[in-house]
Amino acid sequence: MTSVTTTIPVNRDIKAELKRQAEEMRCDFARRGTLVINMLSSPGAGKTSLLEATAKHWRGQRRMAVLVGDLATDRDAQRLAPHCPVEQLTTGGACHLEIPLVQRGLEKLGSNDFEFLFIENVGNLVCPASHDLAEHLRVVLLSVTEGDDKPGKYPKMFRTSDAVVISKSDLLPHVPFSVDAAIVDARLIQPDLETFTVCALTDGGIEKWCQFLERARDRMISAVNVTAETVTP
Repeated sequence: MTSVTTTIPVNRDIKAELKRQAEEMRCDFARRGTLVINMLSSPGAGKTSLLEATAKHWRGQRRMAVLVGDLATDRDAQRLAPHCPVEQLTTGGACHLEIPLVQRGLEKLGSNDFEFLFIENVGNLVCPASHDLAEHLRVVLLSVTEGDDKPGKYPKMFRTSDAVVISKSDLLPHVPFSVDAAIVDARLIQPDLETFTVCALTDGGIEKWCQFLERARDRMISAVNVTAETVTP
């Protein structure tokens, strides 16, 4: 039996459409005063632990929410639920999040009265680097258990990020990891990277990390206000 393949022209750039949607969402978030942070890393680098520590540090002071991306289960969402509003984004096997899934998560969150929205992406240092999720900041975590050579081995992830968080610093005495070497390697790829060394279990570096996010939100709001004044007749 001969199979027949039919090609249907769509005449539509799907990637361009997703980028357009991401930019519209980013502007809308900025107008509402919500800083969006896309959190990326390899599996087990400590994204959920960092978000737990962040939520605890800001308890009663800042309003944050999290969209958690995973291939399966809602275990990370369950961990975060006692600390802040959270919704699970289950990809069912896809190695990264995309805008349509983020939009569905936002609908489930309901409220838009957040100062900070974190998107905990699927653990992967490759695919997520190519997808805009309407974030204002892209942050990549690098745990000291992974080795300090990762920036050079996964350059696109670090090139497209705004900050690097070196996590699990309490293990530094026990692993062959050089914080300085990792930072030098990362800044050869992206010279303007902000860098932080943290330990979520002991709150080491968490205050500095949170202050960085607060300043980023202040700059975003100031930029929105300047734009509004410029276009006002």
